[in-house]
Amino acid sequence: MPVYICPNCKDRSVDIDGLEGLTGSDGLQCRRCGFGFIFQLLEDYYPAPGTGFVVCDANSRVLAAGRGVFELTGFQEDDLMGREVAEVLTLSDASPIGIVREWGVRQLGLELELTTSAAIRKPVTVDLFPAYDEDGGLLVALTPRTLDGTLAPG
Repeated sequence: MPVYICPNCKDRSVDIDGLEGLTGSDGLQCRRCGFGFIFQLLEDYYPAPGTGFVVCDANSRVLAAGRGVFELTGFQEDDLMGREVAEVLTLSDASPIGIVREWGVRQLGLELELTTSAAIRKPVTVDLFPAYDEDGGLLVALTPRTLDGTLAPG
């Protein structure tokens, strides 16, 4: 059974009733908060409290940013929309995104840095998930961490 996560409220659901996508709209949306995207995962994922999600298209361009992204990066959703995620966040290593897109495998626990809107380098743990639909998008989970590698208090 497909497992879904909302990039905004982090609500997780399993499509046991077959109703996902049958709400009259073309895209899936969160039943809890109404966010315009829910993302299908192969198995469940439990993000840390301070994790922010970014939904990308097949070319890694930002389609939506969930709750927590602004708090972590300082970027409003409008600042991110349509831009390549590794470029706009200046991720210290963009190669895992290529691996996820090419091979359709997830990458978890990557200790990277991003640059905030105030040009401050910030350590983050990045989890990357490929989309399992015909659109071939990407879900990027950004979790703040301290310089010693531990998760920052959320």
